[in-house]
Amino acid sequence: MIASPSATTTLTKPSINGMGLNDGLAAVLGARFDLHRLPDSIDPQAEVLVAMGNRVDDKVIGQFPALRLVAVLGAGYDNVDTAALGRRGIALSNTPGLTDACVADLAMGLLIASQRGMVTADRYLRAGKWPGARFPLMPRFSGRRLGIYGLGRIGAAIARRAAGFDLEIAYHNRRPRADLPYRYMDALEPLAAWSDYLVVACPSSPETRHRVDAGVLKALGPQGILVNIARGAIIDEPALVAALESGTIAGAGLDVFEREPEVPAKLLAMDNVVLTPHIGGGSIETWDACYAGVVRNIESFFRTGRAATPVGLAAT
Repeated sequence: MIASPSATTTLTKPSINGMGLNDGLAAVLGARFDLHRLPDSIDPQAEVLVAMGNRVDDKVIGQFPALRLVAVLGAGYDNVDTAALGRRGIALSNTPGLTDACVADLAMGLLIASQRGMVTADRYLRAGKWPGARFPLMPRFSGRRLGIYGLGRIGAAIARRAAGFDLEIAYHNRRPRADLPYRYMDALEPLAAWSDYLVVACPSSPETRHRVDAGVLKALGPQGILVNIARGAIIDEPALVAALESGTIAGAGLDVFEREPEVPAKLLAMDNVVLTPHIGGGSIETWDACYAGVVRNIESFFRTGRAATPVGLAAT
């Protein structure tokens, strides 16, 4: 059972800890709470820890004997050891649904940029090469087949946008979705073989780690484009580098990487890859909404003992 805040907690500037916070979130939290930003400041007795991308495990949790809530920004919480929280009766909250539209928008941008060679064309023009020769023709984007690995909220948002480009859509999930009209594939390899474009939009988990491997990339084929806006660990990065070098696939658009902020040097050197620094959900409007969501979770927890958007944890 998740523990409630202590009876001594007050609603007037309660103390919280924060790790990995950017200045925007820190300013919002600092206006409402007595914020301690690790590692420069820490309150071991604070009941709330706000984490923004940092690993939260037993070592971190051990610094806070009074901890009752870990509040993360965004929908993903793969950096949090949920089993450790469950064992200690510590609640977890996130801000689901707020980044879906922006992540889906970026997925479409990466797809189009990868297929049409937009980044390479930009470099070509800036290098002054246009007067000497026209940029090579690239394949058309619209009217092709899009496979989506993970048809949750973000995957469904990508599918809706893709329909506007006359893309035929299929997907692979743990189970089919009867509420959506798209074609279901019961395994990832057949989906990749069917697809011209494969977008990774599934959660990161032990089951999905390196699931997009050499076999999936081979099935996608030499005209195929891979886009990842989910988590870097879902793709076997060495296998992807090899597939791009050998022409096993045509190209890739990547917003996430396995060891962020590190990016493999070979990817940085490739012209058939479009790279962005994990900006999928990072628009001004979306982050403002996420900041507000984190505040709602903390205030709700102090007021009622339950976050506004809690993540269910099972004690083990």
